Amino acid sequence: MANAKVYGVIALKGGVGKTTLVVNLGSSLARDFQKKVLLIDANFSTPHLGLHLGLVNPKHNLHQVLNNEYPAYEAIYQHPLGFHILPGSLVPLPGDPLVLKEKIDPLRQIYDVILIDSSPSLNDEMYATMMASDELLVVSSPDYPTLSSTLHAVTVARKKNAPIRGIILNKVRKKKFELTAREISKAANIEVLASLPDDVKVLAALAEMTPVVEHTPNHEVSQLYKKLAASLIDETYRPPRMFKRARQSLSKIGKMLSKPEAGEPHEIA
Repeated sequence: MANAKVYGVIALKGGVGKTTLVVNLGSSLARDFQKKVLLIDANFSTPHLGLHLGLVNPKHNLHQVLNNEYPAYEAIYQHPLGFHILPGSLVPLPGDPLVLKEKIDPLRQIYDVILIDSSPSLNDEMYATMMASDELLVVSSPDYPTLSSTLHAVTVARKKNAPIRGIILNKVRKKKFELTAREISKAANIEVLASLPDDVKVLAALAEMTPVVEHTPNHEVSQLYKKLAASLIDETYRPPRMFKRARQSLSKIGKMLSKPEAGEPHEIA
């Protein structure tokens, strides 16, 4: 029987943070919950997963696996943070993306969670992710153009009978002009699992090719990533006591201010 739960991460609009989500969920699942995790770059046309993690020019890659040049396990790399990566080729190679499921199904016996980073285009690459996944995570941002793309992706997934776990709202600025999680959930008839802020810490971590959950682990966005990771494996994330105390202190200060004055795989080099 298969052991791994396979999540496909999809979006029909580039720039919403799909790859960043995969990287941070994978890191948190491996480090905070001691899960065996594999990240797969199934964005065959423009693969960027390796670049997010310092794996710039892998010798073996998923494209070669699809072309039967190597078995999948020979193209897997171990990240220092504990999770594994099956990267794509930065120079696109020909291959049939629809054999993705066939190639990665044997890996279910090795891992607890497999996260697939999909193409942002409605083509065979995205269909391959849908076919290979147990559930989909749909990434969106809180604006009308992206919502339109999100609803389209949801419609396609339903037609393909691909189960959707939920929507991840990313790059949220908490402005009045933004769509709310409730509005997006109602429009798509799907639960919004998390609302992640548009945080400069994420960009700072990307510049260092490391997940923000490791770069600044106690920052708000990192805590939200960890909470989301926990929900995917039906666990509860408990923030560090130090983080809880800091939150309580800030809450007390806020209340005071509001009152009137009173006195085996390859290693990444």
